[in-house]
Amino acid sequence: MVQRSDERFYGDHDWLKTFHSFSFADYYDPHNVNFGALRVFNDDRVAPGSGFPTHPHRDMEILTYVLSGKLEHRDSLGNHGIVGPGGVQYMSAGTGVRHSEHNHSRDEELHFIQMWVLPRAAGLAPKYGQRDFTSDDRSDRWFHVAAGGSGQPPAPIELRQDAHFYVSRLRGSALEHSFSPKRLRFLFVADGDVAANGLSLRTGDAVRMSGVDRLTVEGSGELLLWDVPPTQP
Repeated sequence: MVQRSDERFYGDHDWLKTFHSFSFADYYDPHNVNFGALRVFNDDRVAPGSGFPTHPHRDMEILTYVLSGKLEHRDSLGNHGIVGPGGVQYMSAGTGVRHSEHNHSRDEELHFIQMWVLPRAAGLAPKYGQRDFTSDDRSDRWFHVAAGGSGQPPAPIELRQDAHFYVSRLRGSALEHSFSPKRLRFLFVADGDVAANGLSLRTGDAVRMSGVDRLTVEGSGELLLWDVPPTQP
């Protein structure tokens, strides 16, 4: 199923401009709550010097992928960090954590994608991490950013769920990826113009795949890909 950019929920809060691919906050659609273990996929732009004040989370795997600008994080575990373009912030909320997220810059807009994945179990100890990656890491290949589950290839970030997150910067070339048709895939075009298994996708478009064992993407763009189990909340 293709979800076009303008089919997402859009919220304009002055300091925050956000698109929700799934039900979140004031937007609720009982037919669009999640896609397997993928619960939240928000495309956020935060004004200079603004951000989300301290708020709580629990029992959720949260990844934030920075597209442009610098994201500043502080939490109740004592962590403080700044993540730039291509970097990833990871928080496993577990039994509970409070954190804030702000645009570190006073001059430039911050643009990031925040994604929530349902954990394999509730009540785990919370933890936080962040990683910086280069553009070469993801250039014309699927870069395996995060992974969980036994018997799977390792990745820089460990998830507490049998899920996998990949990114790629495609530069007028083609990529293939094969997987079990029993699992679900969510492909998002952060920017660019590509064809995915023959489907034309542009900036902000996404495709949800089930019963498919191969993905072929051609064109140019920044791509995010999730491979998740058909877990329900």
